[in-house]
Amino acid sequence: MSTKEKISEELLLEEETVKQNEIVLFNDDVNTFDHVIETLIAVCDHTPEQAEQCSLIVHYNGKCTVKTGEYNDLAPQCTGLLNAGLSAEIV
Repeated sequence: MSTKEKISEELLLEEETVKQNEIVLFNDDVNTFDHVIETLIAVCDHTPEQAEQCSLIVHYNGKCTVKTGEYNDLAPQCTGLLNAGLSAEIV
């Protein structure tokens, strides 16, 4: 195995070991669709279409994964959702 192949294999193994977390947004009876959509755009960098789709999924299914990534990247975004009055957690 060449050095280049070894490095590629090591990078693939490293990528597999990075744990991906999710921010899950939960439905509530308090926030409007507009507030949820605007918050997802501002906090999670969603496009308007993404935010609208997530708000509908949350409404009809009770919850929706709105962002996936490493915990340290998601924590400030989850805090932003919570500070905006939304119900969310990192899983």
